[in-house]
Order: sequence, then structure tokens, then C-alpha cells
Amino acid sequence: MSTDIDQVGEPEDGPSGAVERRQLILERLQEQEFVSVNDLADEFGVTGMSLRRDLTALAARGLLTRVRGGATRARTSSTSRMYLEAERRHATEKAQIARAAAEMLANETSAFFYSGSTVAKVVSALDESTRERLTVVTPAVPIINEVSSWNEPHLVAVGGVYLPAYMAFVGPQAVSSLANLSAEVAVMGCDGLTADEGITTPHQLVAEIGTIIVKRARKVIVVADSSKVGRRGFAHIAPISTLTTLITDSGADPEELAALKAGGVDVVVV
Repeated sequence: MSTDIDQVGEPEDGPSGAVERRQLILERLQEQEFVSVNDLADEFGVTGMSLRRDLTALAARGLLTRVRGGATRARTSSTSRMYLEAERRHATEKAQIARAAAEMLANETSAFFYSGSTVAKVVSALDESTRERLTVVTPAVPIINEVSSWNEPHLVAVGGVYLPAYMAFVGPQAVSSLANLSAEVAVMGCDGLTADEGITTPHQLVAEIGTIIVKRARKVIVVADSSKVGRRGFAHIAPISTLTTLITDSGADPEELAALKAGGVDVVVV
């Protein structure tokens, strides 16, 4: 979901109010599946007609889907079931984590974005000034689609063998492309994170991409909801000695967080 909001069909309160309101509508849709015209009109203190114009303008850019009485998140038929299921789990926590990570990127000029729904939410949460400055490097199709909808994006799309379940490119071509690049920061997701084994993922080829991204970044931010903390996954990505920051939610195991802190990871709980 992109936050590149045009000003087509501005309501009576002027362009700036419309743009800010539409940004907030998209943020609501990061946290919940459906928003209603009536609830949004009450929240923002505008008419239902104004809200319908907002939703129509956002739908025209593919940022949401209009339904009776309101709107839902934008969906495409190419999105894998596994990815959608992951996106829906712990959605509120992921949105909070994503906003915190986006704030950390405010002064960066280049970033790797790994695959995964939480990482994609970070990209969605970037503000306009960050989007204008940041060069995005990613093998993830949802992120490629998101960034390509921005105004004049700085995007390096990493190709290779497409892995549909993960909606990402993997394999030797992707690894070779990433090995020739570097970035100030990497934003990493995972399916498991422990102080002993670092970050992990279920698929070896996906892990391989993560490993090279971590090596080529000057600092590494891991975005992981509490269900991932303390879990040991199948394929190793990187040890905690390579990680700079973990952003997680308050449900994370405090003993595991303490062990991560002792290992040198800056832990941020949202």
C-alpha cells in the first residue's frame, strides 16, 4: 500500500486537509481490514461526501479497494495465500513496529528491504520526505510494487528466480546482484529470533538472500512481532552479532529480550 496520495477531487476543506486525512485513512488500513465512511467522517469531522471522495481518489491509485459502506486494503490476485495469512497475523503489532522502524529511516539515503509482510509495512509507513531521499533495494515483489507507485522513486529491484509463496526473488542471480551493492541500513524480517541462533526463516534460498543483505549493510534493523522472539526457525540468516536493532512489541519474552540486549542488540519495544 503506498502513501503517495494525489489531490484529485479535493473536498471542501482544501488540499492540505485532504492529503493529511488520506494518509491517516491508509494508516488505519494498516491496522485493520475495513474502514467505514461513517466512522471516518465522525473521526475527522467532515461529511460523508468528503470521505467518499477521499476513498475514491485512493482507490483510483490502487491504494485501497472500495466496498459498500467504506473500503478495505488493496488486494491483487497475484498475492500468495501464505503471504496474505502472514500479513493478517498480529496486524496491529506489525503496524506499530513498522511506524517505529520508518522513523528510524528518516535520515537514511539507502536501504535494503528484505522480504516479508512486516518489512513491507515499514515501506508503507515511510513519510514523504524519506521517500524522496531514500534509495530502496529489494527482492520483494510487494515492496517493488509499492515503491514503483511513488513519485520519482529511487528503486533497485533485485531479480532472480521467483518464489511465489514468499513473493520474492531468490537464487544465484539475486545473490550476485546484492553482492555488488551496499546500503546504510537493512530492514530485516524473520520467522524466528533467539540470542543463541540469531535470525532464521523457513526457506534456505530466502535465508541466503537475507545473509547477503546483512553482510552488505552498515547497520541492521530487525522488525519482528513478539511471536517470533524466542523461536528457532529452520534456516539460519545471521547471528545477533551482526544485528544493530530489534523492534518488537510488548508481548515479547523478557528473558529473551534481556539476552539479546546482553549480546549487543539495541531492543526497542513498542
